[in-house]
Amino acid sequence: MSTATIEPGTAPLKAADFRSDQEVRWCPGCGDYAILNAFAAVLPKIGVRKENIAVVSGIGCSSRFPYYMDTYGFHGIHGRAPAIATGLKATRPELQVWVVTGDGDGLSIGGNHLIHALRRNADIKILLFNNRIYGLTKGQYSPTSEVGKRTASSPYGSVERPFNPLALALAAEATFVARSVDVYKDHLQGVLTRAAQHRGSAFVEIYQNCNIFNDGAFSSITERELRETNNIQIEHDQPLVFGAKGARKGLRRKGGSGPIEVVDLPEGADTSAILRHDETAQDQGLAYSLSHLEPPSYPAPIGVFRCVDLPTFEDRIWGQIKDAQEKKPGANLASLLERGDVWEVGEDGKIEELAG
Repeated sequence: MSTATIEPGTAPLKAADFRSDQEVRWCPGCGDYAILNAFAAVLPKIGVRKENIAVVSGIGCSSRFPYYMDTYGFHGIHGRAPAIATGLKATRPELQVWVVTGDGDGLSIGGNHLIHALRRNADIKILLFNNRIYGLTKGQYSPTSEVGKRTASSPYGSVERPFNPLALALAAEATFVARSVDVYKDHLQGVLTRAAQHRGSAFVEIYQNCNIFNDGAFSSITERELRETNNIQIEHDQPLVFGAKGARKGLRRKGGSGPIEVVDLPEGADTSAILRHDETAQDQGLAYSLSHLEPPSYPAPIGVFRCVDLPTFEDRIWGQIKDAQEKKPGANLASLLERGDVWEVGEDGKIEELAG
């Protein structure tokens, strides 16, 4: 079943048409503003009617999103947005369902709901804003905070190893896995467009700056003078190269099959050993390795890590229902519930067993 789209001849929508009349209330300079603008800019381009889009959130700064969109929305409870979205999509498959969550909401109490939504291949698009901190509750360390992070809840530094959101999504076998950055306007819109077009579980990690409680968490890749050196934009069937003109570098396997290493690529250098990205590979080895790269030793990869086509959760559910209806056309839910060991308690207190 496909998402209901805009009928031909209908007046085109604009980004403003998807913005609600609610005052946007995040801290001045928050990266969430950039993500909201990118999201609103993408929706008119994907051809889905507003009334067929739903935004589901949990708890956190990012979870204000449904209020700011002129679509259907649901502000859920902490960590449960993927479960709510899965149920919504399963029962209303014509809807396009987006989940907006954060590293705290999605990877702490919501971690289990997240991985099960991904492994089921529910056709929902999950945007995880990763600022490596709990912002709404005033700056405690989060599941993605680095070891040694000093916060109100870890005054001597966090001793926990952080989650790697992309590695987690790949391990759960999400059929679409990507990463972008709040301030990379064009790149972010491109990734969101790809996620919208995908049928199946789409997971997008977005590096997002919290300028109040964790300012500069991703400055090593967002500062303009560092972007070319510390970023690598991965593209399907393209060599993994990066760097400014005249100082190009590439990624290859050490010894041909060992760990990934960075090598210089002077003008005219042999590039046959440079790795090529394949987002459709069933073997996720390279994508998983790429998900662990970060400065200063490596560039941070951004783009689509995985994109494969597999049957969706709701397609399988509705396929089962159709099959059952064809095999037992007279069956109904009441007869199923009243079958077998079922009793009725009368007003006089007498218990009567119902016929199976």
